[in-house]
Amino acid sequence: MSTANADPDTAPSMRPINDRMGPDGRTARTALPQAGLGDRMEAWLSKVSNQSELVRKLFSSIWLPYAFRSGITMKSVSDRSFVAVLPFRRFNRNWYNAMAGAALLGNSEVAGGMYLFARCGTDYIVVCKEMRYRFLRPCLGPAMYEVMNAEDLESRLKAGGEFNIALEMEIRQHVHKPGIKAPLVGKCDIVFHCTPKAMIRAKLERRKK
Repeated sequence: MSTANADPDTAPSMRPINDRMGPDGRTARTALPQAGLGDRMEAWLSKVSNQSELVRKLFSSIWLPYAFRSGITMKSVSDRSFVAVLPFRRFNRNWYNAMAGAALLGNSEVAGGMYLFARCGTDYIVVCKEMRYRFLRPCLGPAMYEVMNAEDLESRLKAGGEFNIALEMEIRQHVHKPGIKAPLVGKCDIVFHCTPKAMIRAKLERRKK
């Protein structure tokens, strides 16, 4: 029987990486070490922070002081849309009362990380690998970060293992007046590397042996 006509549930090459069976009869999922108490606690805290804006602010004040002081927050997230807002506060402005370029640039990584954390859940560690930001015009108000295009994230999560994901974001100045289109102030292309926490635990276990 050809691979093209094979049942995806029985064809090993068509199964997700973590579900393929090895010579010992175990899959990559069953071969991974079980999460300890500390790992389960971390996963629970990550889940809570993803569901509560108050808890997220509390945690960011400890582990992400820059994001806490900048005040960036998620406004909406779904499979097709994501918006984060950077307030026009003194910490984010420069001497001529426009949004500082460093604030727009630095919070691009924060916004992209927030999007992936919300989509991937608590089982992945997300690290920025590469970023390109294009300044188009001064931002004279709050900035909105919107993910316009993301590579097929769902298929990569189902396949398992570590992977790179590229995001395209548009940064616009928020306008309070209805009927006026928010001006585009910048564009950002950013690449993140996502690694399952279970894979990291497995590597640490192998090093101990």
